[in-house]
Amino acid sequence: MSAFPTAADLPAEVRVLIAGGGPSGLFLALDLASRGVPSTVIEPRTALDHTRPRAKTTNARTMTHLRRLGLAEVLRDAAPLPVEYAQDVIFCTGLTGPSAHELRRFRNAFQLVPGRYGPQPECGQQVPQPVLEEVLRAAVDSHPLVTFLAGCTVTGVSAPEGGAATAPCAVVVGDPEGAERTIAAEYVIGADGGSSAVRRSLGLRLEGGSAELSNISILFRSKSLASAVSVDPAVQYWVVGSETSGMVGPMDRDGTWWAIVQGVDPSVTVTAGDAAAMVRSLVGSDVDIEVVATDPWTARMLLAPEYSRGNVFLVGDAAHLNPPWGGHGFNTCIGDAANLAWKLAATINGWAGPGLLASYGAERRPVAARTIRDAATNGKALAYHFADPDLVAAGRAGDAARGAAHRALAVKQSEFDSLGLVLGYAYGGSPVVLPDGSALPDEDPIRYIPSAAPGALLPHAWLADSRSLYSALGAGFTLLADAGSLGGVDPAEVFEPVLAAGARQGIPVTVAAVGPSDDGTHLADLWGAAAVLVRPDQHVAWRGNSPVEAAAALSAAAGWATAFPPARPEEPAPSIETRSARVDVIIP
Repeated sequence: MSAFPTAADLPAEVRVLIAGGGPSGLFLALDLASRGVPSTVIEPRTALDHTRPRAKTTNARTMTHLRRLGLAEVLRDAAPLPVEYAQDVIFCTGLTGPSAHELRRFRNAFQLVPGRYGPQPECGQQVPQPVLEEVLRAAVDSHPLVTFLAGCTVTGVSAPEGGAATAPCAVVVGDPEGAERTIAAEYVIGADGGSSAVRRSLGLRLEGGSAELSNISILFRSKSLASAVSVDPAVQYWVVGSETSGMVGPMDRDGTWWAIVQGVDPSVTVTAGDAAAMVRSLVGSDVDIEVVATDPWTARMLLAPEYSRGNVFLVGDAAHLNPPWGGHGFNTCIGDAANLAWKLAATINGWAGPGLLASYGAERRPVAARTIRDAATNGKALAYHFADPDLVAAGRAGDAARGAAHRALAVKQSEFDSLGLVLGYAYGGSPVVLPDGSALPDEDPIRYIPSAAPGALLPHAWLADSRSLYSALGAGFTLLADAGSLGGVDPAEVFEPVLAAGARQGIPVTVAAVGPSDDGTHLADLWGAAAVLVRPDQHVAWRGNSPVEAAAALSAAAGWATAFPPARPEEPAPSIETRSARVDVIIP
């Protein structure tokens, strides 16, 4: 990893240039590298700021993406708070003393579930964003296919008409001394945040609005707070106070805490003394407070009208900004990078059709729009909206107020129990997904209905041999066949047309027989078909029972043909009856 390079040190040309070395840019570089594609990351920051922890929620989906890169356990080992520490979010009137009343509790918030998790191979993890970035930076530093240049800044991009087929993009990069150099890049990724220079170079503006009131994040240390807390351990405490309302949580187990005071007048300057007083008001006790840093901010609900122009693509905050309520912002950024990485790698490695890269924005922009809507809805029910002086009162008045608050706070469930949002997004309308006429489950931020309908995330299962189903997936496409439907026949023999299609077009594809699950369920019953074609990002591209259709689906899912070839009944392949009650055909 090079630090403080000058303009003269920069390369003259690169294949993939990533502007921004935050979570989405680093993850993208590592995902590309796992597929054999080198990249160069340009990042202005030479050091990480641990006084602004920002995101603290790494959800189950992002942890599963990190698992693909071998980094899930690395991140868990680096996290200051293990999953076993606490899994709940507690709404209360304070943290200390007799006036600290619990109002409502949301259990296993943010997919924090100790032990083996069901819906994904990995559960969630609470960890400050700078710790995550340290893990990603270390992985980048040790990977020969990633060049990380810290201290430089991308200031502009000029993209040719027609993409790299005509000429490379011209990327202007400035060094710490103010000198500039223009780098030629075949592909440019703008992962450079909400004020993205890459996005501005494309003439695109984020569209949307902002919250009326601001918030202030406070990082502080306290020697006595942990022992003074009288409510149960939690990853977040939401304090509903008549004077100060907001959130408090432990950053580690050594006395470092974070707080977010909600509903702050943005025109008021908050001093360190003011911040300490706010924290004491939140916790309900005159404990020692050492303010480390304050960070005022306003929730934004913004979305780019397009995610790409030519060979320039936007990921993460460069493409969308959403409120932090629910912890989805950073996780949505990683989802962008995971979607783009395999498609860009496929294009560079020569097996992608012309429609594959174009599907990136078509798939990811609706996910961001849905996430922004849900987070904005949660932003209309913050702690101060439930404030009532009677919440700390004794007797009937207090009991009545606390009972009313408990019922009213049910509206917050989707903020903490959001599996439908985290796992339930689907690419059903994508041009590189093969519809089968079935409907995807209705969108619901809370309820996740596992489905193998094309476009949906592959439903997870733990297999009878204790492996995760996802462990059977290859780096490219994977044709998963229910072992119970094959009756002992070699899946490579049954699905030879898929392997042949992959070999013919250079598309990497693995064929594997799997199942049953550890509870004895045949996977055909879970999928609604004897086989599913799974994309490199673990979403289903096709499901069915025909090897011939599966072969055609492989080509279409790689961005090539979009129609199945005509059936040739005069040349039937060996048939194997499926065990699924929902499949009434045989594999032809």
